Amino acid sequence: MNLQEAKVLITGGSSGIGLETARQLVAAGAQVAICGRHYDRLQRAAAETGALPIHADVSREEEVKGMFQTVLETFGDLNVVLNNAAYGYFSPLAEIERHKFEEQIATNITGAMLVGREAARYFTEKQYGNLINIASTAGLHGFANGTAYVASKFALRGMTECWRQELRKHNVRVTLINPSEVQTSFGVNAGREAKDYDPSKMEATEIAQVILSVLQLRDVAFVTETTVFATNPAS
Repeated sequence: MNLQEAKVLITGGSSGIGLETARQLVAAGAQVAICGRHYDRLQRAAAETGALPIHADVSREEEVKGMFQTVLETFGDLNVVLNNAAYGYFSPLAEIERHKFEEQIATNITGAMLVGREAARYFTEKQYGNLINIASTAGLHGFANGTAYVASKFALRGMTECWRQELRKHNVRVTLINPSEVQTSFGVNAGREAKDYDPSKMEATEIAQVILSVLQLRDVAFVTETTVFATNPAS
């Protein structure tokens, strides 16, 4: 697609991959809306990128519906949805707190489903759209202490495959992107210690570049799934 014709909604757009993708899309001429739960952070991101801020929690159904309504009323159309809102909760199995597990599922899985559902309703009516889900290499293999987060990303990968089967006949391109470790605030937000900057590891800009490349394919083709690893993650 021509990015100058893109009208984009990015969930989790106030930091990390969502923020950098919004920045690059606006620079390319797209109209972009970003949503987030943290009002102050969202406003800063909007001021920084020029994107439209929408204060919303994707785990809340009515807020998701309202978010789509706002985008359509403001832009007059919508042809790209980036399902990016998610966070990490890591714990040994024997110590998992049920309410924290369920809260993560509410955002990472139910929230993604609600956003995907509203996108599907509009895109199938139009017979066109681009739905990109940001998963993780954690959706490809498990690891110690990853029960909650890994479960959410395996689920997102499975949902993406279902959506692709349903929506392809409606000219809707459904793509899954699996980043490996990206240097963002994700780890700190999940309660992990901050790490020093490592020039051998990826930043959000690499994943944003992949997203833009996926969108810029002519509409006769689409990328079903792609995984992005750091070239030298062990250094």
